[in-house]
Amino acid sequence: MLYRLLRWLLRNAMRVFFKQIEVVGLEHVPTDGPVLFAGNHPIALIDPILIITTCGRLVHFAAKDTLFKSRALRVLLRGLGAVPLARREDRGGGQPIDNDAAFTAMFDVLGAGGTIGIFPEGLSHDESQLARLKTGAARLAIGAAARGTPVKIVPCGLTFIHPKRFRSRVLVQYGEPIEVSATADVKQLTAEIERDLRALTINATDWETVRELDAVRRLYHPI
Repeated sequence: MLYRLLRWLLRNAMRVFFKQIEVVGLEHVPTDGPVLFAGNHPIALIDPILIITTCGRLVHFAAKDTLFKSRALRVLLRGLGAVPLARREDRGGGQPIDNDAAFTAMFDVLGAGGTIGIFPEGLSHDESQLARLKTGAARLAIGAAARGTPVKIVPCGLTFIHPKRFRSRVLVQYGEPIEVSATADVKQLTAEIERDLRALTINATDWETVRELDAVRRLYHPI
């Protein structure tokens, strides 16, 4: 009940923040069963909200544990069922990272037929192209498959035309699910996720080029 209320509030907030939210490929999102949403990560907290409010599934996102230090964010994240995940980038002095509890929690969600959201780039960034992916999404999917949970990875491309402008436009694209087996290779699966994400995003050397490419795209696929 709390999740649905928060999702409704966030959906309305997105409708205010963005002038237009275009969603493509919802037919690729399985209506039931374990799913791992793997998206690109251009705008920090906005990215998971867009997936939560458009995909039609109840999504538990892996969120960096430092966000839980804020009381307001902690209430919101827990209400959305977020799983705290430690990142080496947030630890100083080479402190060891232990995410066993986080992975166990995510395995439990997937094992119950639920969905997890993760951003394989790791860090949110404002570059105009996809960053090199980390292996966390692949390791999670393969680990779940090894535990008897046949997970499908749904790549999700988020394209912001003016990423820092209020009342801008955003394109949310869901790609075809990737079937994952327990014997899959982590590096090969990560490469497959990256290939699909690149196909769902506009990658360019700068944002002006992104906007020009989007203008061309809209000529062939007008809304």
